[in-house]
Amino acid sequence: MGRSNQPSMSTPALLKVDNLVKHFPVRGGLLQREVGRVHAVDGVSFEIAAGETLGVVGESGCGKSTTGRCVLRLIEPTSGEVWFDGKNVTQANKDELRALARDMQIIFQDPYASLNPRMTVGAIIGEALIIHKLAPTKAAFEARIVELLETVGLAADHMKRYPHEFSGGQRQRIGIARALAVDPKLVVCDEAVSALDVSIQAQVINLLEDLQEKFRLTYIFIAHDLSVVEHISDRVAVMYLGRVVEIAPANALYSNPRHPYTEALLSAVPIPDPKVKRQRVRLQGDVPSPLKPPAGCHFHTRCPIAQKGLCDRERPVLKDVGPGHRVACHLRS
Repeated sequence: MGRSNQPSMSTPALLKVDNLVKHFPVRGGLLQREVGRVHAVDGVSFEIAAGETLGVVGESGCGKSTTGRCVLRLIEPTSGEVWFDGKNVTQANKDELRALARDMQIIFQDPYASLNPRMTVGAIIGEALIIHKLAPTKAAFEARIVELLETVGLAADHMKRYPHEFSGGQRQRIGIARALAVDPKLVVCDEAVSALDVSIQAQVINLLEDLQEKFRLTYIFIAHDLSVVEHISDRVAVMYLGRVVEIAPANALYSNPRHPYTEALLSAVPIPDPKVKRQRVRLQGDVPSPLKPPAGCHFHTRCPIAQKGLCDRERPVLKDVGPGHRVACHLRS
């Protein structure tokens, strides 16, 4: 459960996210004035060491993907700071951001929509090589494309074919090759296996782990499936309605979840051993609208242990409950 070769967090963090906020304005009326704001990310903070994988999990709409895209500045954060390798990403200008893009890449969720159907596989993978001037000659360009294809388990002659000629798993391998083209340090895997069949998911996760070991990659692995995150992550952050409610080493989180929301998510994960019975925790009601999130703890409207007058008024902060284990709950210590 989880991975045993965890990098030490005593070393300086490769990535540091501090109080990240992203609100999307909602406009209406004839003049298209702002009538509200979607609180997609609401004060998220975490650190990742070089070579580590941080899993980010939660229900759809909790802000996982928005967090990952704000880290890369594919979406502009409303406030907060992102530091990568000692550089302030949130303050970087256009030229600085282009340089940072070599070190920070993303693998998108949908292998069907994320590849340009009009471009050959070679052109898709090689686009970044041209942008960053990493292939001085045509021969060097083609040799690098072949190397990348073979690295992700595809054949050299695939470079002349188009995305529609490949299966979903093969397309995701092309997406991985594209991300690796510029030798990044950090890769955001944005639901990178959720659109694939279960058997293909395992192959892609194994590939990502092999690539991490080979190239010393650091991953933010975003997913809604806790059983997928369990096997690739060193640590796991659980998000609910734009906030991190629990963050811990994978082993600790799966064996001893402390937040009621984490307990509910884990109770729904099937256990392969029929002798082991897990008590299902069923949450009441639906996830509140991020347009108007509840006061206090965002989870209090569905929480089985919430206390009136406390949980519905005061926002809980992440506090230490064990080695590297932090939880945002007034009633857990």
